[in-house]
Amino acid sequence: MTALTWDGTGEKIYETGVDHGVLYMPNEAGVYDNGVAWNGLVTVTESPTGAEANKTYADNIVYGNLVSAEEFGATIEAYTYPDEFGAYDGTEMPTPGVVIGQQFRRAFGLSYRTLKGNDVEGTAFGYKLHLVYGLTAAPSEKAYSTVNDSPEMITFSWEVSSVPTNVTDLRPTSVITIDSTEVDADQLAALEELLYGTISTDPSLPTPDEVIAIFEGAATASNVVVAGAVDAVAISGTTTNVLFTVEAWDGDEYNVVVGGDGVNEAAAEALVLSNGVHRVSLSAAPGFYVPPAQTTPFVVIVT
Repeated sequence: MTALTWDGTGEKIYETGVDHGVLYMPNEAGVYDNGVAWNGLVTVTESPTGAEANKTYADNIVYGNLVSAEEFGATIEAYTYPDEFGAYDGTEMPTPGVVIGQQFRRAFGLSYRTLKGNDVEGTAFGYKLHLVYGLTAAPSEKAYSTVNDSPEMITFSWEVSSVPTNVTDLRPTSVITIDSTEVDADQLAALEELLYGTISTDPSLPTPDEVIAIFEGAATASNVVVAGAVDAVAISGTTTNVLFTVEAWDGDEYNVVVGGDGVNEAAAEALVLSNGVHRVSLSAAPGFYVPPAQTTPFVVIVT
């Protein structure tokens, strides 16, 4: 057996700081497909409530102990905020430069990063990503004071609450935390491409199920090219655990030729197709993940 020790070299872990804030705006379907940088974050204070014990007594003893539901809450403090946040802070701009208050407050998503340090590498040791869903901001106090010999910048503060989002096989959640020191670096990079965007894709906030899929199976489609060939489609690139749906254009609409679970690259390439226009779409095999940039359908002509 090994005796316990405390505060060994490299084991003095701590967290500090907050940066890389991103505001995510949901579309009409509730998908967080548009993100903008949130500069000037000062603090994000997570303040969950609930999870309180409710004891039941019988036979002169504690018969049971029921725990109330836990709810997520937080306070966001910042020196500034994105222009787009106005729609989530109860304001509308009917014309440039004119802001109307006391309007409907929409729900939004948020991500931010905190640093993780130790006694050897300092804050270069790693970081944690915090993904938060279904937030609604309450009206906040704004204190404007005269300029004096000790001027200070105004800080804005918002109390936010959340409606949890669904997670397969788990209870709904409002927040996910990813520790860079414990996950695969390539999978983490795939997530950050989603969160922060790339040259060809907009920043977006993936669902909890999509986040889990990224870390259960690495990103599986990259540099994929689909081209027309003789009686078939030619597929190249990294396509392990990628499924294909092939549709043929009949002059009025696309009809599925082959698609669904288990249709892999070999099956799609081996399929003999009639000449004409075809549409090929990619999706991930169960437990794997395909970046959104690779899910755009390819339109090819089979000769």
